[in-house]
Amino acid sequence: MLTTVCVVLPLLTFLLGFWVSRAPWCRDGVSEDHRADEAAFTTLHLAAMAAPALRGGLTRDSARKAVRHLHALLGTQAVAITSTDAALAWAGPRAEEVLAYARAALSAGRTQVFAGEPRGAVVVPLIVDGTVVGALAAFDDKVSAALVRTVTEVARWVSGQLELAGLDSLRRRALEAEMRALRAQISPHFVYNALTTIASFVRTNPGRARELLLDFADFSRYALRRAHDFTTLADELTCVDRYLLLERARFGDKLRFSVQVAPEVLPVPVPFLCLQPLVENAIKHGMRGRGDTGEVRVVVRDAGPEAHITVEDDGTGMDPECARRMLDEDPAREGSGIGLANVDLRMRQIYGDGYGLVVETALGAGTKVRLRVPKTQLISL
Repeated sequence: MLTTVCVVLPLLTFLLGFWVSRAPWCRDGVSEDHRADEAAFTTLHLAAMAAPALRGGLTRDSARKAVRHLHALLGTQAVAITSTDAALAWAGPRAEEVLAYARAALSAGRTQVFAGEPRGAVVVPLIVDGTVVGALAAFDDKVSAALVRTVTEVARWVSGQLELAGLDSLRRRALEAEMRALRAQISPHFVYNALTTIASFVRTNPGRARELLLDFADFSRYALRRAHDFTTLADELTCVDRYLLLERARFGDKLRFSVQVAPEVLPVPVPFLCLQPLVENAIKHGMRGRGDTGEVRVVVRDAGPEAHITVEDDGTGMDPECARRMLDEDPAREGSGIGLANVDLRMRQIYGDGYGLVVETALGAGTKVRLRVPKTQLISL
């Protein structure tokens, strides 16, 4: 119980400017250094326990999960968390007056201290992006200056967590929007060419037209579905298989392709639509300007903790500087399809800069694109 506060140690920087107060308890027979070390550990542990719930935003459920850890952190008789219009959660004896106290703090926009019997209260507004969203209230039989400072700093830390929760929400929405845009970027040229090819078989070979139409439906269903950020390598390869069948119907014997896959990597999680754009690029550049045949090879190998993927064509290749510009171009550029830049950007965002695409090419030497995927999904977008 924080009824006797010896000292409030400086706040520790935690992640992006979070504040955590260190509040050691005085005990006879224990050195000051030992008390400080123990208090620091306890404070950081309790803050770490409360943080995940607070990063979910200010809701009744998140407040209920966090308040018991904040109660232990402050050590007061009771702690409550409110929104601007409701008491969301409390720990310790319920404080019926918490809303009345909270409204005063919310209205003033600053810490309010209440003396009373049988207990007093310290109520601090929770502020996110300059807007008061709720309050943290601590109730105790003795309201000291140290308690006021401690509750104020804890409330600032809680506000920081809630602000990051808002940033997390914005990030998730941005990534969801990016995925919707990604699905919308399926090349209109491919759609047009595929449907034109299917139409050409309707009279001459209805059975073939039906098969291709089913392949096109399977490809479209996968590419346009409401997918999570990750899928399996097996599903990506199925999508590639349907795509290659449709392109083979278009180019006929001019297009040769082979797919070699180590079976053990099929369940590996991979970013949605990370492989088909590489194959599309290989066909686009591999067949360009060729009057004879072109070949596309897809190889997926097991490399211990990673799956290594290569997509290679035997086309005319390109100047390495041109390949670099392709990776640097705006992934959202209209009419570019999904493209290498989009895949490269997403791989770097998910796994780190070391997992971007590697393009090997030269004029007259074809193009090989390498992709590395950790077998363990590191980050969910």
